[in-house]
Amino acid sequence: MSDLKKQATSMHKAAAGLRAVGHRTAKPLQEFKAQSHDLSALGALGSLLSATSEIREGMTTLTKLTRQLEEEWEAEAKLIGEVSDAFDLLDVLIAAKAQAEKG
Repeated sequence: MSDLKKQATSMHKAAAGLRAVGHRTAKPLQEFKAQSHDLSALGALGSLLSATSEIREGMTTLTKLTRQLEEEWEAEAKLIGEVSDAFDLLDVLIAAKAQAEKG
C-alpha cells in the first residue's frame, strides 16, 4: 500500500470519527439542556444566592457552545474527507503513470 493510500485511509477513519461525535453527544446534550430548566437540586440555597438564573444561563451557554463545536467538527470531517478523496485519486493517477511508463 502506498504512503498516499495509507494517509487517505487514516484520514477517512478520522473523518468518520468526527462525524460520529454529534451522534454520541446528542442524548447527553439534550439531558443536560433539560436539567437547566429543573434546578430544584439547588433548593433554597440556589434561591438565596440568586444563583439559579446564572447557573441556567451558564448551562444554556455550554449547550450552545457544544452545538457550535459539533458544527465545526462536521466541517472539519467534510474537509478531511475531501482531502482523503484527493489522496486516493492522486494515488491512482501516480500508479497509472507508473504503469504507462513501464509498458
